[in-house]
Amino acid sequence: MAEQVSELTQALSRQVEQMSSLAVILEKELQLISSRDAESLMKLLDEKTSLLTSIQNLDASIEGSIDSHESLSEEDEALMANAKKLLDDCKYRTQVNQKAVEQGQLRLTHLRNLMMEVRAKESLTYDKKGKPKGGSLGSGVSA
Repeated sequence: MAEQVSELTQALSRQVEQMSSLAVILEKELQLISSRDAESLMKLLDEKTSLLTSIQNLDASIEGSIDSHESLSEEDEALMANAKKLLDDCKYRTQVNQKAVEQGQLRLTHLRNLMMEVRAKESLTYDKKGKPKGGSLGSGVSA
């Protein structure tokens, strides 16, 4: 039984380490979103996906170990509390990153709309009555 408890403690320690690594990755992700470094961001997202898979697998094994124990040691309880605190921090950082991405998308949409307005003004022509009319330049002209 003591051997299983030590395995659980080791697993919980590994989980805390992985959650700490995830927090660092999320911080880097925000910096890359802000700097618009798409190539580095894609590499980081691959690393993040791999880490999340590891966390999920470890979490499943920890859950099985906890279910088989009637009570947890104080050390295990402390590790679990630390992991939960790190999880809450990671959730918050994920929300911040999501907002940063949304703001970036809004800026890009606004820029695209401005460019389309400029393009529309450039192609502005006049009809027979002298009223402005959008369209392609020189349409209807034949030689």
